[in-house]
Amino acid sequence: MIIFKSINKLNKEVNFKADIGFVPTMGALHEGHVSLIKKSQKKCKKTLVSIFINPAQFNNKKDYNKYPKNIQNDLKLLNNLKVDYVLIPRVKDVYGNKIKRKFKISKSNKILCAKYRPGHFEGVLSVINQFIKKLKINKIFLGEKDYQQYILIREFLKKNTNVKTILCKTIRMKNGLAYSSRNGLLNQKSIKASALLVSNVKKLFNLLRKNLNNKILINNFINRNKLFNIEYLELRNKNNLSKKVNKKDVKIFIAFYIQGVRLIDNF
Repeated sequence: MIIFKSINKLNKEVNFKADIGFVPTMGALHEGHVSLIKKSQKKCKKTLVSIFINPAQFNNKKDYNKYPKNIQNDLKLLNNLKVDYVLIPRVKDVYGNKIKRKFKISKSNKILCAKYRPGHFEGVLSVINQFIKKLKINKIFLGEKDYQQYILIREFLKKNTNVKTILCKTIRMKNGLAYSSRNGLLNQKSIKASALLVSNVKKLFNLLRKNLNNKILINNFINRNKLFNIEYLELRNKNNLSKKVNKKDVKIFIAFYIQGVRLIDNF
């Protein structure tokens, strides 16, 4: 495993024609990241993992500062996985002297997380754009848990590059809760409660599939689970996230807060 702290140095020493899969992360690695890395290793000759907490995608400085960090554990895990290259760049290395959110999200895309986290996806697209401009990768691996992020990155890359986006399934704990770096900020009581909520969302989704227009079921569910401060609970088309859904192309999306921590999931 070779660790780079400079994008320029990585570009000089790595042959990007050798079919390199890219797994962008913000560190605090877990089983979800492991699955992305293993998929890349299966599909590509070499794998590059980045660890970069992107300031442009946080609309709250406190959230940015408290984002979980454990670089030593991350590097140990990556070494055990026999990852080829790790990039840990500085903010200046990625953005230069000014962090700019160059991208604007269209009004039709200001839904789900984009509605409640203004500037977040603009920041995500900004960092992806910087990486794509500076690294000659042709495949990027993204997780299904962050499904809206996947759709936006996929569409951006389709329009502007030849980079292929590869979606990898959500990896869950034994209790059903999706692995997330933010889970590390929760106590065991909150983990159990969140897992139960997510399990109930899945049951609700199975009921809604019988009648996709039954909004009363969703409203009742939100009212019964006020402990969680549910930000949104919505059915969306899995191909384009529009509200035009059918039984074949529907997903349910949720964002909620527990113990002051925001979690998202989808089925």
